[in-house]
Parts: sequence; structure tokens; C-alpha cells
Amino acid sequence: MSSRDAPARAKMAGQRMPPERWASGVNVVSVTDVVSVTDAADPKADTELRAFVMDEAGSPEDCGCAPTERELRSLRSPLSRRTALGLGGLGILGLSALGAGLGSAAFAADYPSWDDVQRAKNNESAKAAEVTRIEGLIADLQADVAAKQAEAERLAGEYAAAQEAYETAAADAASLQDQANAEDARAKETAEKLGRLAAQQYRTGGDDAALELFFSGSAATADDLLAKLGTMDRLVAANQGVYADAVGARDNATNLSKQAQVARDERDRLQQVAEQKMVAAQDAAVAAQAALDTQTANLDTLQAQLAALKDTTAKTIADYQTGVEVRRREEEARKAAAAAAAKAAAEAAAKAAAEAAANAGSGSGSSSGGTGGQAGSSGWVRPASGYISSWFGNRGTICGNGYCTTGHRGIDFATSCWSPIYAAAAGTVVFAAYADSWGNYIKVDHGGGIVTGYAHIATGGYVVGYGQWVNAGQLIAYVGNTGASSGCHLHFEVYSGGVRIDPAPFLRARGISV
Repeated sequence: MSSRDAPARAKMAGQRMPPERWASGVNVVSVTDVVSVTDAADPKADTELRAFVMDEAGSPEDCGCAPTERELRSLRSPLSRRTALGLGGLGILGLSALGAGLGSAAFAADYPSWDDVQRAKNNESAKAAEVTRIEGLIADLQADVAAKQAEAERLAGEYAAAQEAYETAAADAASLQDQANAEDARAKETAEKLGRLAAQQYRTGGDDAALELFFSGSAATADDLLAKLGTMDRLVAANQGVYADAVGARDNATNLSKQAQVARDERDRLQQVAEQKMVAAQDAAVAAQAALDTQTANLDTLQAQLAALKDTTAKTIADYQTGVEVRRREEEARKAAAAAAAKAAAEAAAKAAAEAAANAGSGSGSSSGGTGGQAGSSGWVRPASGYISSWFGNRGTICGNGYCTTGHRGIDFATSCWSPIYAAAAGTVVFAAYADSWGNYIKVDHGGGIVTGYAHIATGGYVVGYGQWVNAGQLIAYVGNTGASSGCHLHFEVYSGGVRIDPAPFLRARGISV
């Protein structure tokens, strides 16, 4: 061991070597280099050990690395494996002191190698243990995927419900504020009616001093008018019903405004909940995909290793290993073929949509059809080809793939399966995962409180992922039939301030034909 290795060895051994000694040229010697379990009980070896260390390092005080008297006394008695492992942190024993009885599999990675399998197959007891181990790994992989997928699905459902709750609260707050505004307007209108009566009385020669007071200044609000009118006893007495109506409207406006504020506070709270649920659902989807990727990478090999251990025929370990490689290549070829087919289908769908749009004429502002990716103004494009088969607003309940929805907070672009879906504008992908009735779903944040959503994406139809920046008109996915869907289409949404609004007028205002 060289002097430049001294810091690492000192750290491993728990020794207190001063840093200035690391580069001093002292040849620090670990006890691991000169002692083993078999010779530790030899008094002669003990003496030689002390002499050797003293010769090489000067004195224990010089380098801080030599064994103490207590350590040497412990070395004079035979060490068990448990004792050796316990002293390992002191650097007294290296891995060699554990003997050959501890196989390499104990220090291998989580998954066995083919060499591990070959060694286990040659020993019946080891084979049984390896079979149990591999069966446990397979079960753990499958259970991990199932648990994480279930958790992702649960959180996606919570996100969908939280979004609905937030939008309902937002609608309630807006409705209460509208009612408050209406009552305030009614109060002011009624008070102005009383004001006109007062003016008429004044013109006909009324000498009430209160009339002089009424017309001595302006009244901008219903409260101001009613306060002034309240001083006019004769006028109020003659129009008691009108005055009571004005006061009632004013009081209603005040109460409704207070209720609207409470509703807005609840709306804001639910918006935060919905955003948190979205993040949790995305994180869970990432974890589920990671578990699935781990299973995909290891399951076939583990199953082949298990079969090889259980096989009593002449088939060799190498044969099983070759089989895994063959299947891996076949899977790569299958995926490549599927990707090529998807690309061809997307190109054919885009061509058909373009031809349909050309045959239908310009069709501006109609639902006759259009070409996906077609640019409008202000950096926006049409997100998909096809006509609008369902508009924003209330509609009957739609069910599909085990999900049902009522109402419709988007517009549907009717087009063929695997047609391309384009980013409607530049932005960041803030969600890309399976999400309850949306099915496979992407959300893109464009800034300024505007977000677009793309639902029912085909299984395996993602082109972009979470956190990715996309440009306007960039291919992001392919049309599918996942979630609450009864046929291939793109369900397109626009969020403003977290609430879904009608995408049709929004797109038309940006030069997009729908």
C-alpha cells in the first residue's frame, strides 16, 4: 500500500492520522496486510507483527496506525466470523479474513448473474437457495409494479376529482358575485327611482328642507342615495314599499358579497389542492413507469434463470442465456415495427385530413374540418385534424373503458386512431401520464395562466415527456381511445387560471379554424 492510499485506509480503519502525514512518505501498513484469521492466534506471529509495524512506521504514536495493546490481546485468541465482521470497521480485517466460505453472491448486485446461476446449479443446496431467491425477486418485481400502478391510478383519480371540485367552487364563487352585483344594481336603481320622485316633488314646489339637502350633493352609490333619502320622511312615507325594496336589495348585495368572498377563499384553497394532486399523480406515474422499466429489464432474465435452475434436461445455462438475448432482440424489432407502423398511420391520417379539408373549402369558423398543425396567429396552431364532433358545455353521460363523465369541458377533434397531436403553442409539459377519465393525458403550460390539455392519447402514443419544452406545432402524441372514450378522437382543453374554458372561441380569436 502506497503513502497516497493512506488517507483512504485510515478513514476505513477509523484511525486518526493527521493530514500532514498523508504526503510524508511514511509507508503506512494496515494489519490487514500481515495477519489472517488462521495466524492471529500465533504468539510468534504477534511478535513479528509488532516488529514489522514498528520497523515500517516508526512508532504507534508516529502514524496512529499500529494496533494498540488491547487490539493485540484480542488478536491472540481465535476470531469467529461474527467477531471479524464486528471489527471490520476498525480496519483490522479485510475481506480476505472472512475466508472462502462467504460466496461472491453475497456481495453481488440485487440480481443474480448467469455465473451465480451456474455455480448454484452445480450444488444442490445452493441451487435450492438460489431458486428461492429468484422466485422472491420475481414476486417482488411484480408486486412493486402492481402497487405503484395502483397508487398512480388512485392519485390520478384524486387529481381528477380535485380539479372538478376546484372548478365547481370557482363557478359557485362567480355565481355568488354575479348575484351580489345584480342586487347592488337593483338597490341603486330603486334608490334612483326614489330620487326621481324627490325631484318631481321639488319641482312641484315642495319646501321640505330635506329636498334641499338631497340635491346639495351627488350620491354615487346605493348606500349614499338611501342615506339621503332616509332623511326625507314624507317621501319615504309615501313610497314605503319602494324604499323597503331598495334597502332589502342593498342588504342582499352586502350579504352575497360576503358569501362570494368566502367562496373565493375556498376556491383558492381547492386550486392549491388540485395542483398538489396533479404533482402527486405525476410523481406516482413516474415511479410506476420506473418500476415497470425495472421489471421489463430483469423479469425475462430472472424467469430464464429460474427455469435453468429447475431444468433437469441436458439444456445448458448458456442455452437459456441465449434465449434471453434472442427474445430481447425480437422485442426491439417488434417495437421498431410498431413505431414504423404508427408513423405510417399518422402520415396517412394527416394526408387524409388535409385532403378532406381541401375538399371542404376554407370552412373558417365551422366544424367541417381542418388540418392539424395548421398555424393561426400569435404563435398558435390547430392541435389536430378533423371536425369538431362535440362542443364545450353540458351533455349526457359518456362512458368508456370503465370510466364515465358528465358534462364536457373541452372540444373533440374527430379523427382517426394514431393521427398526430400537435402542441397548440410553445410551452412546458407539466403533466404526461394516465389520468382517470382523461386516459393518457398531456398538459402544456404556455405561461400567463394559460394551459392546454390533450386527452385520450393512444397507448404507447406519447412522443414527449414530463418537463420537456415543446414548440408550437411540435408533434407531442398520437390520437387514441383511452379513458372515458367511445372512439378515437382528441379531447382538447384550454385552462385559464386553472379553470377550463371553451376552447372554440379561444382558438378562433387566434386565427384557428374550428
